[in-house]
Amino acid sequence: MRFETLSSFLLTALTLKAAGTPVDAANDDAPAFSLLTVAEMKNFLATTDANLTFIGDVSTLGVSPFVTTVTYCATRTANLCSGPCTVYTGGATCLDAPNTACLSATSNVAFCDKSGCKGTPCNVLSSCGTKLDDGFCFTPGTKSISVPS
Repeated sequence: MRFETLSSFLLTALTLKAAGTPVDAANDDAPAFSLLTVAEMKNFLATTDANLTFIGDVSTLGVSPFVTTVTYCATRTANLCSGPCTVYTGGATCLDAPNTACLSATSNVAFCDKSGCKGTPCNVLSSCGTKLDDGFCFTPGTKSISVPS
C-alpha cells in the first residue's frame, strides 16, 4: 500500500513539474527579421542624417527585381545604425565592406567575415541575430557583402 501511494505521489509530482515548466515565450513571439521593402529603403535614404556615399544608380531602386540596394554603416549606437554609410544599388556582386557594423538591404544578401565574400561561413541577412531600428541588422566583423542575382 505504501509503495502504491508513494508511486502515485511521485507520478503526480513529475506530471505537475513537466506541465508547469514555462516555455520561453520571448523566442516564440519574436518577429522574424524582414528585409526592407523598396519604400522603406527610399524612406530611410530620404530621412537619415547619416553621411551617405553612393555606389551605383540609386534611381534604379525598385525598377527591377534584379536590382538590390544595400546600406552598410560603420557605427552602431544603441539600437541605431549610423555613422558614415555606403549605399550600393545594382545587381549581383561582391562588395568590399571593411569596418561594417550594421546593414540593411532590399534582398537577402550575405555578409562575410573575410574579404572577397569568403567566410567561415557567411551569414544571410534574413537570419539576423541582433535586429536594430529601421530594418538594420548588427553585423560586427563584416568584411564583405555578397549581393545575389
